[in-house]
Amino acid sequence: MFRLWAKIFKDNRLLQDTVICDGSDDTRTHKVFRALEEVCYRFDLGKPIWLDANISDFKRHSKTRFRQDSFVEQVDFDFLEIQVIEED
Repeated sequence: MFRLWAKIFKDNRLLQDTVICDGSDDTRTHKVFRALEEVCYRFDLGKPIWLDANISDFKRHSKTRFRQDSFVEQVDFDFLEIQVIEED
């Protein structure tokens, strides 16, 4: 089972969180992108842009933070953090 935990923070406080589970036989990359799409749907957000810093953080730690510069529209939080908490 693949699980991704997504959290929205503002002023060092957790505002919302959710866990996305995926039991498919897809690649890790596909699972991450699908989970991020589901997170954005649940939180009513536009999909963030993966910047080079996000990619390198995610490769190293299986975790990254999307700040305002990753979103096209204005967001009312400091960052969206995603973290892989379980892999097959």
